[in-house]
Amino acid sequence: MGATKKEWTREEVAVRILAGETLVVYNNQLLRIPQAWLNAHPGGSLAILHFVGRDATNEIDAYHCDQTLAKMKSYVIGTVETSSGIWEPLVPPVMTGWVRKLSCDGKTAWHNEATPVPPSDISSEILLVERDSCLLETSCPSLSHLVPPPTTLSLKDQAQHSVAYKALHNRIIDAGLYKTRYITGYGPEVARYLLLAASSAVAYSYDWLIISAVCLGLLWHQLVFTVHDLGHMGVTHDWTKDRLIAILLADFIGGLSVGWWVDNHNVHHLVTNHPSHDPDIAHLPFLAVSTAFFNSLWSSYYKRTMVFNRVSAFLISFQHKLFYILLGFGRFNLYANAYGFLWRKAFDHRRAKGGRWSWWLEVIGVLFFWCWFGAVLKGCGSWSRAITYLIVSHVVTSPLHVQIVLSHFSMSTEDLGPVESFPHRQLRTTTDVICPPHLSFMHGGLHLQVTHHLFPRLPRHNLREASVLVKEFAKEQDLVYAEFGFISGNGEVLDVLKGVADQAKIVGMVADREIREAMEKKQR
Repeated sequence: MGATKKEWTREEVAVRILAGETLVVYNNQLLRIPQAWLNAHPGGSLAILHFVGRDATNEIDAYHCDQTLAKMKSYVIGTVETSSGIWEPLVPPVMTGWVRKLSCDGKTAWHNEATPVPPSDISSEILLVERDSCLLETSCPSLSHLVPPPTTLSLKDQAQHSVAYKALHNRIIDAGLYKTRYITGYGPEVARYLLLAASSAVAYSYDWLIISAVCLGLLWHQLVFTVHDLGHMGVTHDWTKDRLIAILLADFIGGLSVGWWVDNHNVHHLVTNHPSHDPDIAHLPFLAVSTAFFNSLWSSYYKRTMVFNRVSAFLISFQHKLFYILLGFGRFNLYANAYGFLWRKAFDHRRAKGGRWSWWLEVIGVLFFWCWFGAVLKGCGSWSRAITYLIVSHVVTSPLHVQIVLSHFSMSTEDLGPVESFPHRQLRTTTDVICPPHLSFMHGGLHLQVTHHLFPRLPRHNLREASVLVKEFAKEQDLVYAEFGFISGNGEVLDVLKGVADQAKIVGMVADREIREAMEKKQR
């Protein structure tokens, strides 16, 4: 791997990255992440790969506790050469379609899975499409792949945002907002869960199946918020304890996979609203929040092309009308993603933290879920009643999916490049939903998404207090803190969807005309 040296230049870091090393800048120190830890990282390997060659100080501080930060010292191989204390970032190879894979000889080598879309103008945006298999594949990326494209952002201004964010983070810590309020915070939550579970069971015993299904759906809806907290280590702040509780709630009671959710959600947080990299906006052929998806982009998370064709164009042209219907069945999509993840992990010999035991426990939990829920459906008395119970209980959870997309679908999907700071990116791509305190439980406290994205490990019952400090920070840094009401927010999302839908209609009409013209020429 090479000897440790005191100071690394930008060019030396670039050369080492091209040689296959995973290098990340943290507090002007250079971290070299071993392949074993890259594979075992609890937040997934992509969470690290998106910051190769970049200053990830804010992101690392936001996502890791003090104990983990202390362990990172063993990865330090020196400091980096900066200009006035500012590191000039490189473009991570994964963002230009380059990844490391095992070759036939058992060694890792570069693989070009996608290529950037040629920019239509001077832009910082890097969008990916699947590499043309007919083109000769180069053996590895070059220095040019690591050079950031032009940007309108000032590196100095972005560095100032990062410094101010660190001061804000210290204020959050000093205010004691990382302390979990078990009694006043989670006490009412647990009481609500028990009430909904008991109501569903009692209604079922009296054959009031619709009421039972509604209560069960509401229970699932509410439990997801606590699973979300646990996935971020925001409850006990201990990985093992939080993961065990999360598996109980998500897998055994909800039939989902918390392992999949953490892997997916961390990437969403780090590359929010990026068309090629954020899995939470990768919904073709049913939904597209940007015309960028008309390019049939490559998803670096799902490792597939999000195909935009005549079928996609037709469905997207109606997306603003089908929006709530699609979200009504969103839980079935969660099952598909969760089980696909668990299936892939069954053949993955890499060991994440707690890897095998947590995977096996999740598999047992999902099987247990379908045993008890299958028995519930069987006890409904007929297939028609069972299907009704299934649909009602799942559709009742649909407000969750509306809440998830509300904070991002109407926000910017532009890629401003690796120069953009963590706080600037989160405030640009995320918005709050205005909600009175007594109704915040309906959103699971996560209507305060801006603050949550800046401080993901923060217990959600402390988000409102922290948001006051974040608003002060945004004002001081001349950044926009976006927020809207639930109704107006839905309207803004629908406007975005309709705008893309109208463009999809035009694309469809042009394609139809070209087909007709081609057929007419052929007939001649």
